[in-house]
Amino acid sequence: MIISQHRILKFTTMNTFKRDNVLCHILLYSCFFLCAGFPVYAIDYDYHFTTKCLEEPLNPQYSGGIAKNPEINDGLNGWTSFGSSKIETRTSKQGNTFIVASHRTQPNHSFSQTIHVEKDTMYTISAWLQVSHGKADVVAMIRTPNGDIPTGWVIAKSGCWSMLKGGFNGNFSGPAELYFESKDISSVELWADSISIQPFTLLEWKAHQDQSIEKTRKSKVKLQVVDHQGQPISNATIMIKQTSSSFPIGNAMSYHILTNTGYQDWYNPRFKLTVFENEMKWWETEPLPNQDDYHLADAMLQYVQNRTILLRGHNIVWENRDMLPQWAKDLPRPLLATAIERRFNSLVPRYRDKVIHWDVDNENMHFSYLESQTGENTVYYYKKAYDMDKGALLFLNEWGTIENPNDIVASPAKYLAKIEEFRTLGYNGPLGIGLQGHFDTPTIPYIRSALDILATANLPIWITELDVSSRPLQADYLRDILGELYTHPGVQGIMFWSPWQPQGCFKMCLTDNDFNNLPTGDVVDDFMRRINHQGLISTTNHDGYVETSLYHGDYEVIIKHSAIKHQSFAHKINVAKGKDSSTLIMKLST
Repeated sequence: MIISQHRILKFTTMNTFKRDNVLCHILLYSCFFLCAGFPVYAIDYDYHFTTKCLEEPLNPQYSGGIAKNPEINDGLNGWTSFGSSKIETRTSKQGNTFIVASHRTQPNHSFSQTIHVEKDTMYTISAWLQVSHGKADVVAMIRTPNGDIPTGWVIAKSGCWSMLKGGFNGNFSGPAELYFESKDISSVELWADSISIQPFTLLEWKAHQDQSIEKTRKSKVKLQVVDHQGQPISNATIMIKQTSSSFPIGNAMSYHILTNTGYQDWYNPRFKLTVFENEMKWWETEPLPNQDDYHLADAMLQYVQNRTILLRGHNIVWENRDMLPQWAKDLPRPLLATAIERRFNSLVPRYRDKVIHWDVDNENMHFSYLESQTGENTVYYYKKAYDMDKGALLFLNEWGTIENPNDIVASPAKYLAKIEEFRTLGYNGPLGIGLQGHFDTPTIPYIRSALDILATANLPIWITELDVSSRPLQADYLRDILGELYTHPGVQGIMFWSPWQPQGCFKMCLTDNDFNNLPTGDVVDDFMRRINHQGLISTTNHDGYVETSLYHGDYEVIIKHSAIKHQSFAHKINVAKGKDSSTLIMKLST
């Protein structure tokens, strides 16, 4: 499913939600844009998510969308039993009615509803879940003619309601069935309420992205040109050129950059942020026990420092046994613990204050070899890294969270639970959410919903290793993914994982071996051009003002007018996100 480009012209409308029967009004912009020459109105996307487990569920998003009887106020109308479970309605002490699936003997035994899916449509799903006792992982599933699709996960608890949020692509037209699944079967009842299924056309989805750019990546700016006496100058020409962006975009590099001038000429003008593909990893820097070899990492560090390229530190240790140095894979417990201590003491002080981030204990949600062998919880490594380098932001770094709705191990809900575990076990230092982003075929609505969930942690979210595996439409998928990631208000930086290797890249190359762009490289170049201003020209009005909307970053503003000595004058300005959406007003004196 490829999202096309369309321009938004204006915003309007209002929606409401309620909690505990109290109506609260929130302004939701809808997008008015041109479609085949006719105006079309689209309800805005609702980014809201809460991790709170509530006594009563909130009202369904979008009033339920296309779901029938979303609040279960009309008995079981629209709902049927899925599998052999018994379904019924119950009412809470507060008078809220919900649906229950009991006598479950298979994970997918629950309640279901048939919906009609339209091709080339984005669907967002939300619901409130509870289980009869304990807690359980629950997933919302869509049964299609092509198979069953997971759309979103929640860790449901007993005694309170938890919110599920997810989404799926409409890749066909026809009937589909929504149901819920949990592997916790024995005598666990599933309860649900406030269920919503909201479709969006591709035009509407793109409109949400454009709206988000205006709100989160740009600011309205009002520039006034005045003379040395403070009097406004009308009819002055203002040329605005962006010199740097506040949104970091980088790419991994390999050691070949040290000697290959073609690689250098392609890489250097594009990226001011990098990460070393392998050269800082444990197996590279300590190929034999107690014998450090930092010659490549040090040379690459010097290379990037000479070009003012910022560096992420990747990684200190890795929970995957296969990614340890060969000599460390079978060390007995005491020797492995000693080797890890030596690794920290060797690496972190060497590059302290030279990296902006550390991926500390890589992929510790999918793997736990070091934890299981040493008895040290992963939090120990973060405390240790923070004590050694308080200037760097420490990251969790996981795959599957936004790429794969089937990945229960690193689902957004599990990611938040891991962060909560860190805080419970006493790590209260800086922490970043690292999402690797190794995609095959992307599910764009799932990406957005996952980011909505993760954003509730109020921590920096970075895409740390973005690529798309080789497949038909690889470049188109990359374009869609970039559009979704950049426009989400929670994302603070994007790193591509496309370091050049003469024998081929990990998953995605951006150039051929002569450093001519491949289609994926063209996508990256086009993306970086589109999120920068390179040549805005305008004329001041009778009060000396020019108004525009600018991406956050640094700019050079050149003013030309016959009344100005030498006829031109240059200013440097910075446009940053303010505390509110008010227009930034800047006075430029000649």
